[in-house]
Amino acid sequence: MLSYRHAFHAGNHADVLKHCLEMVLLDHLAQKDKPYTYLDTHAGAGAYALDSGYAVKNAEFLTGIGRLWTREDLPPALARYVACIRAFNPDGLLRFYPGSPTVAHALLRPDDRMRLFELHSTDSTLLAAHFAREKRQVRVEASDGFDGIKAVLPPPSRRGLVLIDPPYEDKRDYARVVSVLKEALKRFATGTYAVWYPQLQRVESRLLPNELKTLAPSWLHVALTVQSPSIDGFGMHGSGMFVLNPPWTLPATLKTVMPYLVDALGLDGGANYTLEWEIP
Repeated sequence: MLSYRHAFHAGNHADVLKHCLEMVLLDHLAQKDKPYTYLDTHAGAGAYALDSGYAVKNAEFLTGIGRLWTREDLPPALARYVACIRAFNPDGLLRFYPGSPTVAHALLRPDDRMRLFELHSTDSTLLAAHFAREKRQVRVEASDGFDGIKAVLPPPSRRGLVLIDPPYEDKRDYARVVSVLKEALKRFATGTYAVWYPQLQRVESRLLPNELKTLAPSWLHVALTVQSPSIDGFGMHGSGMFVLNPPWTLPATLKTVMPYLVDALGLDGGANYTLEWEIP
């Protein structure tokens, strides 16, 4: 389905969790001098205006990055994330939000590379324009990332992070995530894979984490619930990230991040977090 536009949701609670974790994973890869590759299966438009267009309609960023913008007591991982967003808003006003590929690009070293996939025709055009001057490091493909990553794994660097972040408007995306990961792990068993998913009152959403636990011996699952599920059964009440082949230091980092996010971003008494892992 091609109706989804991430601009409506830019900077919301799900982006906070996703992009903070993304930065932690990329920082870990950068601890070694060897280059890495960042791959994004659903890269979006790359960047979003928060003071105009789609983002203004629901202003979801106000209950996401907006609640962290002026905080001075942030845990280190969140402080680094917010500093990254501030770097794109040098006048101190929250007007611009970088998408996952732009966050990743801010962390790239000269020899690191990015491969970005986006199927939506409008967003893929915007994404290509956004990185038009970065062709040495960044390659943008207007195609389905589920199919696209099969041809590029393993990356030449043999080190990397794959972010899988479909909209899940089509419930078949849940099954495709599992299928793609099975194939990807055969091609690039040592890669780190980060999967985002929405917390919804539908069976596919609830079952996905347990399905992903069967794919690799080393994994971590973290989820942020910001409110109680709605009575009518509709809407997203939180989101989660599932990481295959996570760094062993990740649980300790998230133990400081997640309670803070529940306190800062929680909307009612149902706010809570999940943090579980199996890292041999």
